[in-house]
Amino acid sequence: MKKSNFIYKAFSLYYEGFKNMTVGKTLWAVILIKLFIIFVVLKLFFFPNFLKNNAGEGNEAKFVGKQLVERADNQ
Repeated sequence: MKKSNFIYKAFSLYYEGFKNMTVGKTLWAVILIKLFIIFVVLKLFFFPNFLKNNAGEGNEAKFVGKQLVERADNQ
């Protein structure tokens, strides 16, 4: 690969920057841990899969349609 290539220069810039970080590595670790908590832990405990639990396999569209009609009728 040519060293004058734009992609190589951009990669080299970020690679050297992350390699020479001291405090930044700790901050990136904190960011990654927070993202893990947000997307994995909260999803598991606070956002259950209602379609899987209530509709069954292959009946998702019918379940969603029924729920929309019931909510429209209740308003």
